[in-house]
Amino acid sequence: MVCLGNICRSPVAEGVMRSKLEKYKLNIKLDSAGTSNYHIGENPDQRSVKNASKNGIDISHLKARQFKENDFNEFDIIFVMDEQNKKDILSLAKNKEDQEKVKLILNESSITSHINVPDPFFGDEAGFQLVFELLDQACESMAQKLSNQIISLKQ
Repeated sequence: MVCLGNICRSPVAEGVMRSKLEKYKLNIKLDSAGTSNYHIGENPDQRSVKNASKNGIDISHLKARQFKENDFNEFDIIFVMDEQNKKDILSLAKNKEDQEKVKLILNESSITSHINVPDPFFGDEAGFQLVFELLDQACESMAQKLSNQIISLKQ
């Protein structure tokens, strides 16, 4: 899960997806990062923490980190929050295989496609709630698909 600073959108995406993995009993490696180094080692923005908590998700313990080239080796899919994040991550890709791992997260939602997750940093509480709802929808869709794939494989 990748956004610009790893303090607003991507930690919420990580927290929401962790809750979905738990709900569907899926054991998948998950992390979040930022394309920039602005907030390395910092906790998520307090507005994101507050909003996530209001929605039943605790992200207060997460720490921001910068995306690194080695993440292409560590993860099968790199979900980005917007087109600029996608461009920034693709600029680090070493090959076509790396490039194919990079996907816009909202393309996973059954309702939205090719839409950026808006950056709530300069907005109000409503923006943080919108981000939460969009990410919750996308993560629910992903978790359901993963769960169905695992069930299919077991049969």
